[in-house]
Amino acid sequence: MEVSENATMRGPLALVSIILPVHNAEQWLDECLMSVLQQDFEGAMELSVFNDASKDKSRAIIEKWKVKLEDSGISVVIGGHDSPSPRGVGYSKNQAVAQSTGSYLCFLDSDDVMMPQRVRMQYEAAGQHPTSIIGCQVRRDPPDSTERYTRWINHLTSDQLLTQVFTSHGPTVIMPTWFCSRAWFSHVGPFDEGGQGVPEDLLFFYEHLRKGGGVFRVDHSLLLYRYHLYAATHSVLEMTIWTHRVHFLEEQVLPHWKSFTIWNAGKQGRKLYRSLTAASRHKVVAFCDVDENKIRKGFYCYEDSQERPKPKVPILHFQAAQSPFVICVKLQTRHLSLSHTWPRQLISARLSSAPKRKC
Repeated sequence: MEVSENATMRGPLALVSIILPVHNAEQWLDECLMSVLQQDFEGAMELSVFNDASKDKSRAIIEKWKVKLEDSGISVVIGGHDSPSPRGVGYSKNQAVAQSTGSYLCFLDSDDVMMPQRVRMQYEAAGQHPTSIIGCQVRRDPPDSTERYTRWINHLTSDQLLTQVFTSHGPTVIMPTWFCSRAWFSHVGPFDEGGQGVPEDLLFFYEHLRKGGGVFRVDHSLLLYRYHLYAATHSVLEMTIWTHRVHFLEEQVLPHWKSFTIWNAGKQGRKLYRSLTAASRHKVVAFCDVDENKIRKGFYCYEDSQERPKPKVPILHFQAAQSPFVICVKLQTRHLSLSHTWPRQLISARLSSAPKRKC
């Protein structure tokens, strides 16, 4: 059964709606909702909660906080369903957006905590960047979890926010920090509702980029970003992410190139080659590497190819290779300060074999 409270009895429209999907989040909700109450934003604010078939005490906690929030001037709309199974993060976020009224949308995960200035600072940035997804820096909890990934989130330059979209980390501003106008969300969205195992944030982010959207990060730590085993993104398989990344590369970059070199004659470079369509594989003129053992082999033969004769791709020393490159490596430090070429720049593209994109 679908439920949406206050759908026809709301006050004035909100300026900012906080979009909060919830599924079995009782252990985090009090702290999460307290952070909504503590926002220092002075405009009209609304909390839009969609309870996705929670079986724990989430509903009761939400109802308790509804009174506190409304007493403080924050309107609350609660939707949800009590089906046997949840319908997924994408569905829940879409429903929370649909039942909300704000001109701007501030996305929040039920296991995270906002700093008091988050809504205010991201609202100010969104006014200056109306067709951008606005993110922010984060503080990880526990502090030593996903250290390299957290460093990547927080320290990409403004250019790298666009040039590193092919790395395995996924969106260069993470979903729990997103803030954007409703108008732009409606232009890009909605989220994919495929449910468990679907990277709905990555798919939305790619569509956002296809439509010319920008990416901006507020360089303040505005979110406590929790790591735990129950996070929804643990359900997304690495191969699923890889497939979407390669497809986006073939769609956005490779059509602009007559030929290119894959930088890495090892496992990841060969995996990329095999993952390409036949048309894209025919553009690969060489692999290049620094490993003399790989270079001495002279070529890579694609044994599983249905073509006859089977494709043989030369393996060159990187100094003898010709650009553009698709760089498909894991740096020794494993800190991914990677870049790819967006069609506006067309020099090289990078795919990394880094740790999982979100935890």
